[in-house]
Amino acid sequence: MNRAPRAVPLLAVLTLINLLNYLDRYVIAGIKQPLCDALKLDGKQYGLLTFAFMITYMLASPAAGYLGDRVPRKYLIAAGVAVWSLATAASGLAHDSTHLFLARAFTGVGEAGYATVAPGLISDLFTRDRRGKMMAVFYSAIPVGSALGFVTGGLVAVHLGWRYAFYVAGAPGLVLAMVALALPEPARGACDPDPESALAPPPLKEGLRALAGNGQFMFVNAGYALLTFAIGGLASWMPDFFVTVHGVALDAAGTVFGAITVVSGFLGTAAGGWAGERAVRRRAGGYLWISGLGLLLSLPLVLVTAYAPALGVAYGAAALAMFFLFFNTGPINTALVNCVPANLRALAVALDIFCIHLFGDAISSFILGAISDAAGRQAAVAFTAVPIAVGGVVLLIGARKANGSPLAPQAAA
Repeated sequence: MNRAPRAVPLLAVLTLINLLNYLDRYVIAGIKQPLCDALKLDGKQYGLLTFAFMITYMLASPAAGYLGDRVPRKYLIAAGVAVWSLATAASGLAHDSTHLFLARAFTGVGEAGYATVAPGLISDLFTRDRRGKMMAVFYSAIPVGSALGFVTGGLVAVHLGWRYAFYVAGAPGLVLAMVALALPEPARGACDPDPESALAPPPLKEGLRALAGNGQFMFVNAGYALLTFAIGGLASWMPDFFVTVHGVALDAAGTVFGAITVVSGFLGTAAGGWAGERAVRRRAGGYLWISGLGLLLSLPLVLVTAYAPALGVAYGAAALAMFFLFFNTGPINTALVNCVPANLRALAVALDIFCIHLFGDAISSFILGAISDAAGRQAAVAFTAVPIAVGGVVLLIGARKANGSPLAPQAAA
């Protein structure tokens, strides 16, 4: 048997919650203009709302990860969903930037409680050779949920006002929080061949020392941070790139690149999950091998996007580049949970979340902005080829070190 009882329904619920996670995260982007007009927010104040979410998300993740290895995870999931949903709804009650800043900060706290434990819970539902495809299902909610956030925010704001966009986005989470309480709690390490995975988690200092000495974990972290830098930077600057370099109208640029991200992100995530599952059956470090390959395949496409003379070529290259960047999502997250024991998975995911955002999308927009100011939009977009190249090499080295050679066969677990 390659999965736990009721694994598929539980995965479906977790994926639905993840979709709502990203819908609530990005609904604010769909109502930017009416929100800023109503609360008289300037660009910096609006930018601080994203900062409020990101900093609390990062800082709360290690604490959530520590608890996630020690308490029933369904309680953390339910609490996290309830907190971020209430905070999203409370955003609709805000009357100034301070109230909205606090509400978005609590959204980050709630999402940290969920994001740190869900991957480990999925790893306890499916064996190692099937996790890539299941992680791809789970993470396919990212592009879909993000797009729904934009769409929901815009449509509700037009018909009912921006405050109701927050109410509509937040309400379903309260229902899903109750559903989460009824979820079965699979035993930690239930689908792992190593019986030590089911042992009680070590003290925090000992756990941190174990992760710091885990070479695979460090390679995954480094490669994932570089991937996040590239995706975060491109998401921030591509609409402006199309406006400035190709003369596309602002609304059209956002709409087209949003559609590219949704379609390419969904297809790339699905394809990567399938490819990773096949690769891990043929070679040690198969998930890392696929992740590194995906990054390197996106490298020339990013450069073509930056310097394409025609708009159609730039759109096509951007779509393919995003496909191969999202191609990594399932494999790299599966490599993350597979390289650590079950009793350290929540902590490992939490530290990974902290690192990939601190060294990834938290700084990429600023760095690309500085490059854009100095050398232009094309140079800024082209610069993302650097972290992509380095990340691809790092992940391929990690794949080789998994068992001495990336071509060494690996039996399915």
